[in-house]
Amino acid sequence: MELNRSVRWRGLEVETVEHCEIITNGAGRRIRGAIVAPTYGLLYRIELDETLVLRSAAVERTDGKTLALFADGSGNWTDENAAPCPDLAGCIDVDIWPTPFTNSLPVWRNRWVEGESQRFAMAWINGDEMTVRRDDQFYTKLDSRHFRFQNTNGFEQVLELDDDGLVADYPTLFMRL
Repeated sequence: MELNRSVRWRGLEVETVEHCEIITNGAGRRIRGAIVAPTYGLLYRIELDETLVLRSAAVERTDGKTLALFADGSGNWTDENAAPCPDLAGCIDVDIWPTPFTNSLPVWRNRWVEGESQRFAMAWINGDEMTVRRDDQFYTKLDSRHFRFQNTNGFEQVLELDDDGLVADYPTLFMRL
């Protein structure tokens, strides 16, 4: 599916504003976003291959802190120095805080049956601390526009998506502008 569009979100719990650009080309998709948070600005770049599998993610804060990850699509990761990241073994996607965009990655790539839950190992990037760790998450398709999101910390929310699989409403955290 070709997708070229701009999206904006407003953070609700943490006051943020985000602008995200999604560009499809013959080699896959490029996503670039800019987030203005209360204490920093954050830029992110995500590269997906033609099967919508993540190949790289980079985060840069306006204070100069950076974090870059590269994936082989089979759950093996390296950092910006080509050093292996064994703690992320098995992860296929990233989840970047504070953006709702990354919730689209598993939704885009997988086949869904209503009521069926799928588990995903995510490389969770905390933009506040500029750290990365493994985070297991669950998505359940409720209907054509709603997915239940859960993580192993007990957090749960029902996400409303648009026709392109992008978050329109993430109660308590993000709302589309």
